[in-house]
Amino acid sequence: MAKQKIVVKVTMNTEKKTRKALRIAASLWGVESASFVGPDKDQIAVTGEGIDSVELTTSLRKSVGYTELVSVGPVEKKPENKDTKATEVLQINPYQYYYNYGYYPYY
Repeated sequence: MAKQKIVVKVTMNTEKKTRKALRIAASLWGVESASFVGPDKDQIAVTGEGIDSVELTTSLRKSVGYTELVSVGPVEKKPENKDTKATEVLQINPYQYYYNYGYYPYY
């Protein structure tokens, strides 16, 4: 199975319902991440592998309130920039630095 992204719109009036909705979304089997999206932060985006969208919406409806399934689709991968300067690894020679462990004269 491929990773998928599910966006659900939930009516969350109080802070308690907000925390409860995010806890329920994150507790389902196969969920890798759950976060708030949208202009009013009233949508929950859940990404993972093998997530049942119907189970997610029904569990949110039972415990939080009105829930609407907005979209289900594959996860969008970001194109990787192949910038040689940014990916260049700085290698340090361990013998490059000289540590002076000075001695302390006795009085």
